[in-house]
Amino acid sequence: MLITKINPKTKYEGLVRYIMVHTCSKRIPLYIVNEHPKSGATWVGQMLSKALEVPFPRNQLPKFEPCIMHGHYIRPWGMNNVVMVWRDGRDVIVSWYYHCYFKHERFNSSLVDMMKSQLPFKDYDNIKENLPKFIEFCALSKPPMRSSWTAFVTKWYNKKGVTNVHYEDFKQDACGELKRLYYQISGKELDHNKALKIAEEFSFAHQSQREEGKENKGSFLRKGIVGDWKNHFNQESCEIFDHFAGEELITLGYESNHEWVKSM
Repeated sequence: MLITKINPKTKYEGLVRYIMVHTCSKRIPLYIVNEHPKSGATWVGQMLSKALEVPFPRNQLPKFEPCIMHGHYIRPWGMNNVVMVWRDGRDVIVSWYYHCYFKHERFNSSLVDMMKSQLPFKDYDNIKENLPKFIEFCALSKPPMRSSWTAFVTKWYNKKGVTNVHYEDFKQDACGELKRLYYQISGKELDHNKALKIAEEFSFAHQSQREEGKENKGSFLRKGIVGDWKNHFNQESCEIFDHFAGEELITLGYESNHEWVKSM
């Protein structure tokens, strides 16, 4: 997560959100969809909002009413009704690189400018060459980074009272996973046809007007596939990522051991 310069209005909205999720999530209630950035929680939050029929106030001041609250919260104190969205950390780091170095429609210009000043590269399109340094930079949580993917796994995985879901499972069966998540949260069954309709409405193809895998570096919805890290990692990237987060890959079930490093 990055600390960037924000305007007073956005800062105020962020403060209100922070107070709400840490003090009001049980009483209102709020449904907190949490993630390390670029793990797919916005997508999951959109579908859950439709399923629960509650608002999803994104980039605006939330009201004190039941709603979806999306965030990148590393500290769990006082939080209830938390859905933690996980994604293969190797895909996360690739998606995060694009988010940090290529401007898109979701107001990331200040983030891009800051990252280019903090960790500049000669050619930002040469991702294979740049990625090893970027992985290390993110793993060490150097300013302006706040916390690493590893820290999120350590803090949140298998935490009592938290519902864990995986981006990859939703990509494989969004309808089925949405029904499962809805039941875990509400204790009720979600109508199958309603779940199908929601999954279609928020599919990558429907939202981006592109097929999965057709890349647009200038879009928040860049590519929409699982396993894209294999197209960007070289041997050095594998070794560095494994050094900092190999155990967490195993913890989340993305690898059974460290042998994947040798496959490149």
